[in-house]
Amino acid sequence: MTALSDASENAPPTDATAPIHAARRRERLTGFVLRSVSIICFFALWYAASFLNAHVWKLFNPVLLPPPQEVLAAAVELTKSGELPRDIAASLSRVVEGFLVAAMLGVAIGTIVGRSRRIEQLLEPPLELLRPIPPLAFLPVLVLWFGIGEMSKVIFIAYAAFFPIYTTTCEGIKYVDVLLIRAAQTLGASEREIFRHVVLPAATPSIITGLRVGFAQCLFVIVAAEFLAADSGLGYLINDARSFFLMSHMLLGAAVIGLIGFVFNSLLRRLEAYILRWRVDARGN
Repeated sequence: MTALSDASENAPPTDATAPIHAARRRERLTGFVLRSVSIICFFALWYAASFLNAHVWKLFNPVLLPPPQEVLAAAVELTKSGELPRDIAASLSRVVEGFLVAAMLGVAIGTIVGRSRRIEQLLEPPLELLRPIPPLAFLPVLVLWFGIGEMSKVIFIAYAAFFPIYTTTCEGIKYVDVLLIRAAQTLGASEREIFRHVVLPAATPSIITGLRVGFAQCLFVIVAAEFLAADSGLGYLINDARSFFLMSHMLLGAAVIGLIGFVFNSLLRRLEAYILRWRVDARGN
């Protein structure tokens, strides 16, 4: 059935399916246009606010809000010097390492807790005690335990990303529609088959949502980690620029972090759309 459905999706449009394919093309084009317009409007508002503050309102020092072209010039300057690529590589390596650790532990423990009531009763109390504690509260402790090297930063990032991934995975596994499980049991499926073909696909949207939120947490805390104990990275770039009052460099560091998060979120959404091709968007439009 899967092969037939894939073949039908990839087949050239017939007279009956041509309107559907045309509607999909129009929808993709409309989405691209709206997203492009939103980005253009954002930069236009930024430029207008900077220009009006510098030449009309003068509410605060114009140095504090440089226009987009100054940030772009700073990006070109730091790229030529090699500083920006070095900082991006340093932050990305820490974020990816911490995220992978958090993803493996969060999905594994969330799945086990979601599948077993006894393990949930055993593990949930200490996890719920740790979950409300802000990650920043542990950063000085981790630096004292593991030093100012990479280990403390990776553990700090993994801790920050673990709980969103664990929570969404556990909830997704725990609250799979019971009717689906009973239907599989009626058809004679084993526990392993039910988990593989029913529970896991049904919980996948929650798991991917947790991964997206967890990666955003990684980007949030990497700045704090590199503020405290680092000589490279985007957080270090922002902190160093603050010391020398280089607002364009500070905004550049923030913009690069936002761009990294945007790209990774887009990749996860594409992965989710590919894995969950069977889902239908029920919104009215």
